[in-house]
Amino acid sequence: MQYKLVETKLQEPLPNGQTRCNLCLWRCQLGHGQRGFCQTHVNRDGTLYNLSYGIISALDVGVIEDKPVRHYRPGTRLLSVGSYGCSFRCGGCHNLTISWGVDALDKLAKGQSREACVSPYELVQVALHAKVEGIAFTYSEPAVWLEYVLDVAEAAKAEGLYTVYVSNSFVTPEALELLAGRIDVLCSDIKSINNAFYQEICGKAKVRDILRSIEHTQQLGIHVETRTNVIPGRNDDPRQLAAIARWIRRHLGADSPWHLTRFFPAYKLSHIQPTPPETLDAARQIAIDQGLRNVYVYKDQGCDCARENLPVDAYLGNPELLYQENKCAKDCCGDDGILLKKFTAAAQDVKKGTRAFV
Repeated sequence: MQYKLVETKLQEPLPNGQTRCNLCLWRCQLGHGQRGFCQTHVNRDGTLYNLSYGIISALDVGVIEDKPVRHYRPGTRLLSVGSYGCSFRCGGCHNLTISWGVDALDKLAKGQSREACVSPYELVQVALHAKVEGIAFTYSEPAVWLEYVLDVAEAAKAEGLYTVYVSNSFVTPEALELLAGRIDVLCSDIKSINNAFYQEICGKAKVRDILRSIEHTQQLGIHVETRTNVIPGRNDDPRQLAAIARWIRRHLGADSPWHLTRFFPAYKLSHIQPTPPETLDAARQIAIDQGLRNVYVYKDQGCDCARENLPVDAYLGNPELLYQENKCAKDCCGDDGILLKKFTAAAQDVKKGTRAFV
């Protein structure tokens, strides 16, 4: 696929000359040359564009239970796909280079990227060739490349494939509405019932916003399953776990699945030991006592990580053809294809014989 910039699906011009992105609840207000918190959407002359449309960071084929999802098409196989960018900055993230993807997105902004670029049609053909039954959007936050997710979902539906959306649910109601009829399953984190936990990883996040998004998704007719990665000393308090279980029972139903995964040390939380198995067993019993009937414990699995995946060219074909330079064919950004304010300023100053950085 020829790399291209695609206009952000939900954008709103503002009276002050900025443009608001309405994909996630950051609702970033961006001026010319600025990118949002996710680093994926950029304002160019008042219009927002998605830098990562068609850009693939990771692929894998596995069973739906690995997402984890257990009450939709159990035992079926799916193609998992991710790009770059996230609306959170989790201290224990195992997927930093993918989910944050700052280096990869900077290269896209400068027209220097050689990441795999795949059209929705091509991705669905990969899934059909692998003889899977569905496609899962995971590894990175799917809300930040929603334009591509929606196009792939429509192409997948046309071929009889189901779709899974693995998300942090820090998503606007407008974005959720676009998922209806295109996404079959949401697997969402409930990281904690404590606002302080969420605001440590996303200063604007509140528990009620996350829970409201999850409930709204179910009301849209999408099958919902939830997941909590239990971190010692951070979100393993029995009272908090009980509160999550009560919320699930009251708002999603007693049969709604809750997945309890084991924490493994990573990044800023490398000093914390893995979750003791007995803590996960106790959490499961707490949930059962609160009335949940489908609670699953994963003692050998944490997040849905891409660390052991095969290279994407193992699925996509000839590396020499796949990893071409991703420079937008439009000429509005000049010969250098520069899209980000700080790079634009640096380039202009060099041409003037000076050098300054924004």
